[in-house]
Amino acid sequence: MAQNLQSGVRLRPVDLARGHGLSTQAVRNYEDAGILPAAVRTPAGYRAYTPRHARALRAFLALVPGHGHQGAAAIMRAVHDGAVGEAFRLIDESHALLLQDRRTLRAVEDALRDLDGAPPARPAPRAGPQDTFIGPLAAQLRIRPATLRTWERAGLVRPRRDPQTGYRVYDAAAVRDARLTHQLRRGGYLLEQIVPLIERVRTAGGLAPLESTLAGWHGRLTDRGRALLAGAAALEAYLAATERAASPQTETSLTDRPAAAPPA
Repeated sequence: MAQNLQSGVRLRPVDLARGHGLSTQAVRNYEDAGILPAAVRTPAGYRAYTPRHARALRAFLALVPGHGHQGAAAIMRAVHDGAVGEAFRLIDESHALLLQDRRTLRAVEDALRDLDGAPPARPAPRAGPQDTFIGPLAAQLRIRPATLRTWERAGLVRPRRDPQTGYRVYDAAAVRDARLTHQLRRGGYLLEQIVPLIERVRTAGGLAPLESTLAGWHGRLTDRGRALLAGAAALEAYLAATERAASPQTETSLTDRPAAAPPA
């Protein structure tokens, strides 16, 4: 897709790279991945970028903290494929995931308060309305079933086995532990760091031993929320600038139009 160099400004890959602390190869890779719109080529075969590419790169880098590299790349690809609605859907998914993480944190805090120091009673080994299996739970968390099995071997998640089928059954407590483990892993905690936290939740040690962890968790969710807002603002600026550049009115400015004839 050739780009119109209406502004007359041509940027080299190194110009984009230096302005954002990237390598020139990273800029080329971003173009190849659809994160940037396709560049035109000079007669000598070199890439020629425009201010539009610089705005696209700024939008992508602003999206990364909130959506992750893969999510931000998918959003930009959708925009450049003309599927802005799909880009908005991907953004909505990230907000939904943040909301789910907030609900998980609230559920952990509520569970700790409700337990009030008493060891939690294990539910009876029978199917309940919140019971689920390894496949659906892995899909909800967007992880592989093998990851849940790894967490089980580490003692982080304790599903029971269905006596007839032998399948793993995750009750409400096991789902809570899986969600908590998932959130802490997303926050950079190692499995060996998560094990004592999960044990404290199970034995209802109260909120005091977990205050610093929970405060950090709240802080990370707040940072993600602000990152999503910053990314949305940068993407909106990019979309608006692209729409203005594509508008026929921008091709001829008001000052370029011939002056109206004086009245007779």
